[in-house]
Amino acid sequence: MRYTRLRRSIVTLAIGGVGAFGGLAVGSGMLDESQTARRSPATVPVSLDAEERATVDLFRQSQDSVVFITSMARRRTSFNLDAQAIPSGNGTGFVWDDKGHIVTNYHVIQGADGARVTLSDQSTWDARLVGTAPDKDLAVLRIDAPAKVLHPIPRGSAHDLQVGQKVFAIGNPFGLDHTLTTGVVSAVGRQIRSESGAPIRDVIQTDAAINPGNSGGPLLDSSGHLIGVNTAIYSPSGAYSGVGFAIPVDTVSWAVPDLIAHGKIERPALGVQVAEASLARQLGANGVLVMAVLPGSGAARAGLRPTVRDRGGRLRLGDVIVAVDGKKVATSDELLLALEDHQIGDSVELRVHRDGHEETAQVKLQAGAGG
Repeated sequence: MRYTRLRRSIVTLAIGGVGAFGGLAVGSGMLDESQTARRSPATVPVSLDAEERATVDLFRQSQDSVVFITSMARRRTSFNLDAQAIPSGNGTGFVWDDKGHIVTNYHVIQGADGARVTLSDQSTWDARLVGTAPDKDLAVLRIDAPAKVLHPIPRGSAHDLQVGQKVFAIGNPFGLDHTLTTGVVSAVGRQIRSESGAPIRDVIQTDAAINPGNSGGPLLDSSGHLIGVNTAIYSPSGAYSGVGFAIPVDTVSWAVPDLIAHGKIERPALGVQVAEASLARQLGANGVLVMAVLPGSGAARAGLRPTVRDRGGRLRLGDVIVAVDGKKVATSDELLLALEDHQIGDSVELRVHRDGHEETAQVKLQAGAGG
């Protein structure tokens, strides 16, 4: 299991290594008796109340959209020099469309040499990587499975979620396939950091149990619609403590088409490189300090000034961005999030501090990965 820092505590990324459970016959096409019983259709007992029956129906309708992902690593055996692909970890994903695109977390396949996807019918398929978005902890794989065995997950919206609303998570914790956990929306509008260190905003906080192997699985509303992708837990101890996070479906819905089309997110950018917040503060800049301006960029055409050294070797600070379209920004994270509200080709008005004066500049946004 991997760990990464979230602020001063630990976020446990919900991915488990292949161990006592990950090495079972999941994905091999062989089922034991308990698995066969679980897959067999059954009549919902009449003794269940209406809420229980609704939950059972939701699970049955949604489980075929959820997949088990095994990441593979190439290792050389001690007896010869042939490299063999062996399981190195596992996680969860879900079917995006009938073309075989599978969505999961980036950290599920990070560093892997390959991946295999096991569908709900227990058929296993070699997957190829289509695109990754480390800044959003998202990845898209593709398998060559026929459309008849693919069950795309219905997508909802996260913009109107209410605290207290019931949610359901389906995943493969500890390699146990198709496990359902339930809970509520504990909070909305949270912000966490991705593996790359970039901020992910509007994250959903839930108390639905998210354990190792759940990463990349769907968070559903009571209608069975996707509202988020389970990605991490907040845990000072390293164990699940009732605080999990999911990337909102609204982010997923605009990121995945870019990953399918381009292999990466086409993020709107100014065309500048900016200083880390600590360096900006050290240099006395109260805002986002421009260190470099990319030639031919929108920022260059708008006349933004980079940080340079004069002939005497003295550092001359560049423009300090303090607002985008009237919205104050104080850090590079806030600048990135402000730009995400726009599309490539849009023009934004920047307010900058320059040589002790305040200036404005109109910048046309371009495709890029930075500011």
